[in-house]
Amino acid sequence: MSTVAVEVVYRGIFQKTLARNIVRSIVFAARKEGKYGTAFGRYGDSPERNGIPAKQFAIVADDAEELEENLAVYEAQEVDVTINVDDTMCKGIESWAWYGLQPINALTKPGGTLIVTSRQETDALIEDIHRKDEPYNLSVLTSVPSFSGLWVYKDDHTDVRILGALAKVCPQLVSLESMVEAIQDQGWDDLKVRSAERAYERAGLRPVEPGEGNDETPFTFDLPGWTTMEEGLVIRGIEQGGGFRGAEGGYQPVRNSVFKKYSTRSMRPIVNFETCIKCTLCWLQCPDTCFDVTPDGLYDANLESCCGCGVCEAVCPVPECVTMINEAEFNDNASQYEAWQQNPEGYKQWMASLIEGEKKVERTHGFHHVGGYDEQLAAAGED
Repeated sequence: MSTVAVEVVYRGIFQKTLARNIVRSIVFAARKEGKYGTAFGRYGDSPERNGIPAKQFAIVADDAEELEENLAVYEAQEVDVTINVDDTMCKGIESWAWYGLQPINALTKPGGTLIVTSRQETDALIEDIHRKDEPYNLSVLTSVPSFSGLWVYKDDHTDVRILGALAKVCPQLVSLESMVEAIQDQGWDDLKVRSAERAYERAGLRPVEPGEGNDETPFTFDLPGWTTMEEGLVIRGIEQGGGFRGAEGGYQPVRNSVFKKYSTRSMRPIVNFETCIKCTLCWLQCPDTCFDVTPDGLYDANLESCCGCGVCEAVCPVPECVTMINEAEFNDNASQYEAWQQNPEGYKQWMASLIEGEKKVERTHGFHHVGGYDEQLAAAGED
């Protein structure tokens, strides 16, 4: 077998316990087969607030010496399996800002597998995933993203379903029988065992050939080398900003050119410019200063700077003036204000369709208090 490496890419805070359960269970299962393994986390240079992407790893080897050799690096340079527990991260992740935007499959080795929890069709996911020069496999686990909160774990079987699928798509890692034993040893009930077994039975692979996927080049930047670094700590100030889009009127701040923030979000705001009362609350309360003031006093979200926290929707006093929509519905970060100006009626229809569709699905901001999951279960039982 040699060494098998698995990474779990998750939304910080909201999916931390989920990711930890997966990698720990992999190591427990490996021990059942006399293998050696370890699980550990790797975080970005930003806190895990608001779902900033982070990673957990599981490394499994045939002997202790081989495992130690693989742990001599900060993190795995390539992995046999990448597990993505929120399909909106198929667009890329920026958890390590000194890298720029990383494709979700950046570490997936040739012939490896990317597992994604999603209700999207496989081809729709591939449209978002950046192209690789080597073939790999895509396995879609039909599921909505399992979001909870810092102190709340959503026990919806996503963890064991992923473990079951993993045993199927990467048989050299561990067997299903060992996965089941690891699940049982942790005190999880027979229903979770059956969920793992069903996921194993249903898991399939879709080969992705070189050239398939998103052909955009993810943004990158060069770090200063040691010959260009200055003495002491130097923090360059960001300019104040000026008129909207560089013209007269309105206001647009100057933003960090290398930390975009948009890979953080699972949802984004859309704005109804016709019902906006120009109260300024979204502009004032946005924690990331992502709203630009237009010459006519409206507010256009700069979607490269938006982290998707939903504060703007929460403070807006006008119903459906600012509405958070699933990030999977969008393919770019284009200006909504410009789209509205060019085609007001078309923008209105597009916006109405998105809002109507959002009402039919579960919101995915995570729970904000202990007991939130129990309340959701109770509400579901009343429907």
